[in-house]
Amino acid sequence: MATIQEVARDAGVSTATVSRVFSAPELVLEATRKKVIEAVARLGYEPNFAARSLRTLRTEKILVTVPDISNPFFSQVIRGVEEAAMAAGYSVLLGDTRHEEAREEQYAAMFRRKEADGLIFLGHRLPDTLAEIVAAKGPRTPIVNGCEFRPGLAVSSAHIDNEGAAAEVMEHLYGLGHTRVGVVTGPLVSPISSDRLAGVLAAAQRHGRASALRIAIGDFSIESGVRRTGELLDEPGRPTAVFCFSDEMAMGALEAIRQRGLRCPRDVSLVGFDDIRFAQYLDPQLTTVSQPMEQIGHEVVRLLLDILADRASALQNVTLPHRLVVRSSTAPPPDPS
Repeated sequence: MATIQEVARDAGVSTATVSRVFSAPELVLEATRKKVIEAVARLGYEPNFAARSLRTLRTEKILVTVPDISNPFFSQVIRGVEEAAMAAGYSVLLGDTRHEEAREEQYAAMFRRKEADGLIFLGHRLPDTLAEIVAAKGPRTPIVNGCEFRPGLAVSSAHIDNEGAAAEVMEHLYGLGHTRVGVVTGPLVSPISSDRLAGVLAAAQRHGRASALRIAIGDFSIESGVRRTGELLDEPGRPTAVFCFSDEMAMGALEAIRQRGLRCPRDVSLVGFDDIRFAQYLDPQLTTVSQPMEQIGHEVVRLLLDILADRASALQNVTLPHRLVVRSSTAPPPDPS
């Protein structure tokens, strides 16, 4: 097996630089990193991560917990996390909590046992034991949130402006002439659901349409999209447009529209949220809010690395850009005549 000295000679750098490529690659020039990585590949060098962990008390692992690993939105965020983590020399441990507090506590215990150097959680809850650590250590705690920002969590976070994005959707629908809009939210315990609903209500009030809103509470799943949209469509004076707080629920909503012999967008316009990769392949193509999913993954890793490298002295709450993508699932409402 090649040694670190041989890699350094082959790449024309010092052994310290080779070591830094694996321990803190963000501190090494890209051209230098490339030379070292190419030398490693040529010589078959394998760094001894176990030995380094004993010396530095670092595991070179990041623990990521996700509320629902089957959700295509989270899969794209996780892809971004893994790309950024691997580029920095970290491996990713992934935990699917399934919205269950007991599972969240199990992964919290892993972090307390120092089985990972940092924790990224993509849900809205921080287990009590970790909240106590955050309260004691403040912004130096290597725990970061992605997607579901809530100030009370007291951790750094990367997310979009959910309230503003939802308001943009409503402005789009009102601009097309819709006056009766149905909304299928996610669970209102989730900050992203409550923020999006706040955006919906603010836009409706601006247009004097708050009393015409019809709101049903879903759970972000396709099944709840079918069920809750069906309930809205079966009410007297059914909505001419439906806004779902996730693309998966919008997929279910499309099925509910078809089950009633209606057509989208001729009879009912439809909007989703997230812009998962299936959205543009539905029939009709789905109008939706595009979130920078992989960029969120990159950003939460950057925030965590700043903490691990003692570069973070205060909380950082990063708001990333979103975009309303208008496709063929929205159109003016049907002519009442």
